[in-house]
Amino acid sequence: METLKIVSISFHTAGKIFDFDARDFPLVPGDQVIVETERGRALGTIVREPREITPDQAPPKLKSILRMADESDLQMAENNSHRETEALQFCQIRIKKRNMEMKLVRAEYLFDGSKIIFYFTADGRVDFRELVRDLAQHFRTRIEMRQIGVRDEAKQVGGLGICGRELCCSSHLREFAPVSVKMAKAQGLALNPTKISGQCGRLLCCLAYEYETYNEMKKTLPKCGKKLQLQEGTAEVISRDILAQKVTLSRNGERCQMHISELQKEIDGVTEAPKETQKKQPSSPKKQHSSRPSKTTKPGQRPNQQKGQSNTPQAKPDAAKPDTQGEAAQEKTKRRRRRPRRKPNRPAKPPEQST
Repeated sequence: METLKIVSISFHTAGKIFDFDARDFPLVPGDQVIVETERGRALGTIVREPREITPDQAPPKLKSILRMADESDLQMAENNSHRETEALQFCQIRIKKRNMEMKLVRAEYLFDGSKIIFYFTADGRVDFRELVRDLAQHFRTRIEMRQIGVRDEAKQVGGLGICGRELCCSSHLREFAPVSVKMAKAQGLALNPTKISGQCGRLLCCLAYEYETYNEMKKTLPKCGKKLQLQEGTAEVISRDILAQKVTLSRNGERCQMHISELQKEIDGVTEAPKETQKKQPSSPKKQHSSRPSKTTKPGQRPNQQKGQSNTPQAKPDAAKPDTQGEAAQEKTKRRRRRPRRKPNRPAKPPEQST
């Protein structure tokens, strides 16, 4: 079965990764190659080792590597970077003269110099047609204006975060993941915008790194406000240290911190104590019912029967019997007084005539 040899290439630091046909080139991560893209030829860097796939697994419109980059290609890329700084300064001057409400971020030359792309940010739509005419007349090449978001701006500008390290988006983060305030709450962070926001003004991307780990470790700890029965009495959970797996308890007006393993042992000891006491309690002897007659009873006499009483049941007096005959007579008179149901006045059927 035929297979294809593809390789992953990135064109910018921490940029998106694209797959290309490696053909027969001996490639290793870090090599620079020239490839054909939709925008023209470009200089890319190998980020993954070549791998073999079937033609069915290949991405659509797969393009191949043209050649390995040589010294002339690297020199051309360096010259383009110097030209980008000059183009950025000239464009900023033209924006100020026209009083346009836009912020220029970066200028990018294509590898062959056939186009210049200007990246900018703005609150709304901007009419930059006159600006494009000025730039095309000055640089004598094609001009493209591309509006980006604040996150993309921080990725291209770069800088240092509040942790003191280089921004994740400009160093290794290739795609932006959705971040919510729920992630900051799960990690017990103060909901202060200045502390949980990055250079772009959005929530820190690193909040999503440990969110799943915090959710898993929280399952082993009791919730805040829960009351636990310990050997020394009832204690209430005040706070939790999720990473250290410790809880702070309030017991008899005093606070103490315990590890979850020690706390679980103490809780298990309290629950096992009542079970042991129930096992140690002796069982009460059952009462034996003897069929022998008691000394006070005589043969032929019931146990609770007094002297002078016979075993034959005595008839009850007639006065205690209810007068059922009188009640039956009253019911008969009530039934007689009921009026018979009237029949509806229906016309009599005519007699059938015999033929």
